[in-house]
This record gives sequence, C-alpha cells and structure tokens, in this order.
Amino acid sequence: MIETFKGKTVLITGHTGFKGSWLSVWMVSLGAKVVGVSLDVPTIPSNYSVSQIESSIQDHRVDIRDNHKIQSLMQKVQPDFVFHLAAQALVRPSYVNPIETITTNAVGTANILDALRILDKDTVVIMITSDKAYDNVEWMWGYRETDRLGGKDPYSASKGMAELAIRTFFESFFNKSDSNVRLGIARAGNVIGGGDWAIDRIVPDCMNAWSNNKIVDIRNPNATRPWQHVLEPLSGYISLATELSTNNIRHGEAYNFGPSTDQNYSVRDLINEMSNYWDQVKWNDASDKEAYAYESELLKLNCDKAFFDLNWHSTLKFEETIKMTVEWYKHYYKNTEKSMYDYTIDQINQYVRLAKSRSIAWAKND
Repeated sequence: MIETFKGKTVLITGHTGFKGSWLSVWMVSLGAKVVGVSLDVPTIPSNYSVSQIESSIQDHRVDIRDNHKIQSLMQKVQPDFVFHLAAQALVRPSYVNPIETITTNAVGTANILDALRILDKDTVVIMITSDKAYDNVEWMWGYRETDRLGGKDPYSASKGMAELAIRTFFESFFNKSDSNVRLGIARAGNVIGGGDWAIDRIVPDCMNAWSNNKIVDIRNPNATRPWQHVLEPLSGYISLATELSTNNIRHGEAYNFGPSTDQNYSVRDLINEMSNYWDQVKWNDASDKEAYAYESELLKLNCDKAFFDLNWHSTLKFEETIKMTVEWYKHYYKNTEKSMYDYTIDQINQYVRLAKSRSIAWAKND
C-alpha cells in the first residue's frame, strides 16, 4: 500500500472534516503529496486544527458548488488519486437548510465528476457517499450494494441524489475503454473516533459535556448503529483505490465498508462502554419523538462484497473502537506533551499493527 501512494498527488475534498483530516494524515504518512479542498474548517475545535494538519499538506478553500473553480483547481493539481469526502454530513441540520444540503452533496458531487470528465490524466477516484443513501425501511438485514437508494430526510435524499449523479457520469463518460478515470463508490455508516466535534453527534456531545463535568442529554438511547472507528472505512477507501490503480475490474463498482454484523450496538451500549475509559460519566435520557425530526433507529450494512472482491473486512472489535476513541480525547483534554498530530499518527500505526496481526489483506504489504 505504501508504494501505491508514495510520491503521488492525492486530492482530498473535505480534508478539514473529520474523515478527511484522518485520511490526510494517513496519506502523508504513506508518502503522498496531499492537496486538500474544503470550504472551511467545519468546527472549532477540529482534528484538522488541533493536529495542525495544514502544515503537512497543500490547503485550498474552494466551494465544491462552484463548477468553474473546481475545474480550474483540478486542472492545476493534476491528481493521481481523488477521494471525494466533502459534504454536509449531518441529518438534523439538513432539516434546517435542505437546499444547502442538497446542493453541496448532490451538485457538489456532480461538479467533481464534471471536472474529472475534462481532466486529461489517468486518475483513480473514490466517491464517498453514505449508508444513509439507502432507502432505509429499518429491517434487520444489512443493506447490500444493489438495494434501493433513497431517504426520508433531506440528508439521506441528497446522498441518494449524489449516487444517481455518480452513476450517470460513470455510464455517460467513464464506462469506456479509453477513459482516463477509474472510479469506485464507497458507502460507510456511523463513524466515530478522536477529533470529531460536529454538532448533534453522540461522541462529541459526550466528550464536550464530560470534559466540563456536565450531564449530556441523549435523545435516542435505544437506537442501534454499526459503530466503527474512522480508520475502518478509510482502510476500505484506500484498499479500493489500490485495487483500481492496478486494474479496472472493479471500475464503477460500489462497496459497503462497515463493521461485522454482530457489532450493531445501541447508543446506550456505546455510552456504557465509554464509561470504562472516562471518569464521571453523566447522561440523561431525553427521548421525545415529538421534539425531534425523524431519525432512523436501525441501519446496518452487508459488507460481503468488499470481502469477496477486495478481501477487506473490519479490524477492530467494538471495545477496541471505543477505547481508541476515548483515549484520543483524553490525550487532547489532558494537554500532554506529545502533539495531537503525532498521537494521531500513533493511532494509525496502532491500527495498522492490529490489522497485520489479524492477517487482514490490505495491511500485509504496508
């Protein structure tokens, strides 16, 4: 995997966000020249700021809804790899500003694809959407890549629209023998880990409250999610990009990257596990279905296709996921001497070592 990205130009949209900042650090550690594209830093604080990632990459502030600027930047950067993560990534804010959510997630995605359409360079592209792109009927089975897309809320709908844009551009422009673009689609679910301070997300809400010895309100403690550490789907994105860089067999394919099906846990389970690594955990059951906009209670992914095609599967157990997450925040709030960038690198290396020890394919040659 190191040789795949060493010396290559990797363009990451949404590099200031939670996933994008971790991917940026990982790519730098693999020897890539990282170019980031984001509208702004989404939260204060953020992993991007506290880990001082800007000093290790090229930083560009561009709105992905601006087609002309995205095209100009793509021509200037001439990337070998593109990871498209830029998005309005939360459900509840999508009710407050649905048009911004839809234009960012759907039109923004189309603009990235349009810029790639006119780029005269061999490029591997990973388009990241979401598990919420699926039309969730809250059944007990994990969603497969061929299941229906859609969504009841504006965020989920915007991700379904993005998927339609990706499919349209693939069939119209990239599904040709002479195409310069090799494209893969990645879908992942609830991602947790250190450095996330987004609003209306359970782990940041808990860390913000508990670090100040306050009680956190939990609005849906019985909701179940396929909790996974941020590094899990990122290893999937990297695996897919590596595969596409060597052949076009998976060109245009979509993949789910999530934890094993036996790792669906409730929010209550998550908090109880977090309490093993953080003192003075206080929370209040604030369930009130009339007070909040619709949010699904059950959603999980079937990742068999990623296993059979890419030999990818998740590395961490639920308990390891929670421990790594809480320890990152403890390191931050304790203000220890080691920089957050170095600690983030340490956790990436720890994750890679665990993957190697468990004979996971992508880590064998790392």
